Amino acid sequence: MDRTQGQSGRDEQAAGGPGTPSSASASTAAPASTGQAPAPSGPAGPARVVTLTAGDFTLTVNPVDGSEIEPLRPGTERGRPAKRDAAARAVRDAAARPPVLPGSPISARPLLARGEELERLVRLLGRGRSVRLTGPSGSGRSALLDAVAARCAGLAPDGVVRISGYGHQQPGELLHALYATVYDAPRERPERDELLARVRDIGAVVLLDDLEMGGSALDELLRATPECAYLLAATPDTKAPSDDSHVEEVFLTGLGREDCVALLEAGLGRPLTDEETAWAGDLRFASEGLPLRFVQAAAMLRQRDELNHSDEDDDEEEPGVFEERPRDSGVVPLPTLAEGAAPAELLASRVSESARAALRIACALGGELPHHAHLPALVGDTHADTAVAELLDCGLLTPVGTRYRLAAGVARQLEDVGYGDTASEEARTAARHYAWWTGHASVVPERVGREADAVLAALAGADVVAAAVLARTAAPAFAASLHWEAWERVLRSGAEAARKAGEVAEQAYFHHELGVLALCEGRVDRARAELETSIGLRGALADKRGTVAGRRALALVVDREVAGAAASPPLRLEAPAAAPEAVTVATPATPATPAAPAARTDAVTKAVPAAKPAPALRSGPAAAPRVDPAVSAAAVTRVAPVTPAVPVSSEAVTRMTPVVPVSRGTEPPTTLSEVFEDAFPSAPQPAPPAAPVPAAAPAPPARGQGRRRQVLLAAAGALTVVALGTVVSLAMSSSDTEPPADGPAVSSTPTSAAPTAVQQNSGNDPAEEPPVTAPSEGGATPGASAAAPSPGRTPGRTPSRRPSSTPSNSPRPGTPSTAPTATEPTPTATETGEATPTATAPTGPGTATATSPTTAP
Repeated sequence: MDRTQGQSGRDEQAAGGPGTPSSASASTAAPASTGQAPAPSGPAGPARVVTLTAGDFTLTVNPVDGSEIEPLRPGTERGRPAKRDAAARAVRDAAARPPVLPGSPISARPLLARGEELERLVRLLGRGRSVRLTGPSGSGRSALLDAVAARCAGLAPDGVVRISGYGHQQPGELLHALYATVYDAPRERPERDELLARVRDIGAVVLLDDLEMGGSALDELLRATPECAYLLAATPDTKAPSDDSHVEEVFLTGLGREDCVALLEAGLGRPLTDEETAWAGDLRFASEGLPLRFVQAAAMLRQRDELNHSDEDDDEEEPGVFEERPRDSGVVPLPTLAEGAAPAELLASRVSESARAALRIACALGGELPHHAHLPALVGDTHADTAVAELLDCGLLTPVGTRYRLAAGVARQLEDVGYGDTASEEARTAARHYAWWTGHASVVPERVGREADAVLAALAGADVVAAAVLARTAAPAFAASLHWEAWERVLRSGAEAARKAGEVAEQAYFHHELGVLALCEGRVDRARAELETSIGLRGALADKRGTVAGRRALALVVDREVAGAAASPPLRLEAPAAAPEAVTVATPATPATPAAPAARTDAVTKAVPAAKPAPALRSGPAAAPRVDPAVSAAAVTRVAPVTPAVPVSSEAVTRMTPVVPVSRGTEPPTTLSEVFEDAFPSAPQPAPPAAPVPAAAPAPPARGQGRRRQVLLAAAGALTVVALGTVVSLAMSSSDTEPPADGPAVSSTPTSAAPTAVQQNSGNDPAEEPPVTAPSEGGATPGASAAAPSPGRTPGRTPSRRPSSTPSNSPRPGTPSTAPTATEPTPTATETGEATPTATAPTGPGTATATSPTTAP
């Protein structure tokens, strides 16, 4: 039957469960492919359009063109919802339990050896403490929670709330489920701030079964509901709570031998024989006393009794006539310990064919078993709905929230024996069935929400075409049922399936719904990206109605972005002020004013007095001659001018403004500098007075900063040489000591100077030594490579070189030469601390450095 056609209430009762209202029997669903607006036809409407309140928006879920969102109109805001009373909470709790199954009733299983744990849990919950009940799968955690719920019914003002945490890794959906259970607020999903404000006032005992989160996520859940006492049932492999959560731990262990035998007898309905008792003891040792293993063992013993023809009336019947399988001949022995530890294969082989088909469907859906009302359509048997009760009685199923799924380890055991070979075919069949059922107008969204896990499992296992159709029909139902986590998952899966199938229109629909969902949850950037993608795809298809709906939603995104920017303006990057902060200012250097050559000459003449004849220093048998000032003044080294590589104006001077204390105001910072001042305030200290800029002294044309540094280094080297020479001279002048063979090295600073004219000498004359150039430390001559001398400073002395004790054969004036004898070692020239006259060149920008040559007497 086409899913767009009408369906009677009786047919929907068989396919959708007993809770489906019969008022939708005459309703019809509009085809999703026509694109026409649905016309009202009956109470429910053909297209199942639902209007919700999501925070500050009104959301209209339209399965045809996509959901429409608009701001709440003035006067339509809802007040604070009222809490449910005790009767309403009882009805809500009954709806949260698994449904009553058709078929023979299942006997209640006793709760054995759990009295001590029960009393402790009730006592801790009565004190308002949260407890984590930890036990392996099959240890009876759900049965213990049922007993605790009966004992804690009147402890809290909001009663007992049961929530399933299966499949939830974040606390968001759990908080919404708690809110929907306590408050009477249909068709309303508050935003996060409002949700946190309302759940904070809830005071209830919350039983959270199948917990799958811990750590910070669990801490967030506990902080959001400080007035609730939680009983958290989890397995040992679940992440533990943090140390600051203050959650008590209660561990469940296996049952003892007597308790295992009692549980086995209660499931079997008769006392055990000696052989069965011994077998039960071995099974208890192998299974560590888990109650689930003995529920399954009781089912195997019941099946064994049936196969052994314990009833005499069965012997008169012809075998195989009224049964679906041939009867085994002979006595069936007890199961082995291996079959007792992994009983799924043996139990499945002895159930009805409809139950085995249901097991194959559950294996294809990842362990999820569809509602028993869907099994007749999925299996093809009108009585297949009784298979759920049969499987539950065998211990192959376990309740999870409002549904059933395969017990722990059963799916793996069944897949090993071939039950998963037809998984793809079973998943495709389930996807097509759910695509028809979820799109039917008579199915209420709440019913689809309770079947969300099976629908999502079918969506994951189906092919791309079936997955795209199922996602298209199931997404509006999940949105209307306020199960928005499933809504987002089905939208993402549908968008991927539509992309692979090449369905551009369906892909545009899914992106539009994702944008609307992100806008409702406050994710503005994500909403903009999804809506722009949808508008682009619909524009390519010339879908005017869809494009208009997308642009309306995008306009709300823009409004929300503007409102968010106005509420929290961004920081502005501004130039920092010079007063409150230290500023580095680049100031070009000012060239110095050159002075007259005559004035510079006089300054040098006055600063460097004429050298007096110094007493001769003894160096060997001969005495050193005295230095002639005239000869020293005559020998002048002229240095070629050096042109600066970089113009003077390009040099920068760094000037630091002192830091003054910043006055912190009361206004919040809005600029980057104010944020830095607020985070790192400077220590209040008085600002030093600004030093006046000294006037430029008369100096030659200013040189670069690099050359000025070279001159200063050269002057420092000259002073070092003078001091070292003085020390050596004093040591050599002593009569008790002899000068060393190798004297101290003479350090000189190289300068860029033009070579002087070298006087020729005879062949017997030794080679003349290069003159030692020592630039003055203080002021410079017009040819010097330094800046103008500072006021009050004296130019440095120029060291003079003493000749050797042995005169040369042909002395010549102005020739610095030393002639050591052949038999005596040549003494090393030393420097004295006496000043020598320095000759300066009156013209030219070069540097003229005076040298002190030595002459023979």
